[in-house]
Amino acid sequence: MRTLFISPNSRSDTVVALVRMLSADVELREVTIARQDGSGSRDPANPHPEGKVPYLVDGADTVRERGAIMLYLTDAYPHAGLGPMPSEAGRGAYLSWLFYYQGVIEPLLILKWADVSHPAITAGLRDFDTMIERLAEPLRRGPWLLGERFSAADMLCSSPFFWFVDMMPSEPAIRDWVARCGERMNADTK
Repeated sequence: MRTLFISPNSRSDTVVALVRMLSADVELREVTIARQDGSGSRDPANPHPEGKVPYLVDGADTVRERGAIMLYLTDAYPHAGLGPMPSEAGRGAYLSWLFYYQGVIEPLLILKWADVSHPAITAGLRDFDTMIERLAEPLRRGPWLLGERFSAADMLCSSPFFWFVDMMPSEPAIRDWVARCGERMNADTK
């Protein structure tokens, strides 16, 4: 059986919502983690090499990082339709958004939150406003990142705006999308 190591009110919440939306046969195992405010600590029961969550164990396979876990699970549970399968229309965009989140969105949000800027960051990742524009582009044409199809990419890419409300852009396409994502995830996980 697959086991997902989680901690409430953490980055694992989005993956827990995905597990529920997939009706996946995944055991949720709660562990403690070190928090940014200094509370908590590394849990010896957590097999993640850095003591973080989420962390998926599937037999001898282990998967870390939210985008990778979400891809692994949507591929394992294709009946839910939350991620295009190989050779299916939208697969490239889906993969691109999962990796864009890990490689650009989350780092830029953390750097903005920490008030860190440097020309090397801008050259490599661009900047917060550029990232917001990349998100807004497909959302001005359709309700989801993949057009008419809601996917785990929407869940992942919208997730930081539920935590960092003060970083929510004024762009209506993004604000409306985040609200739709919240409604969809809450409706499908009750």
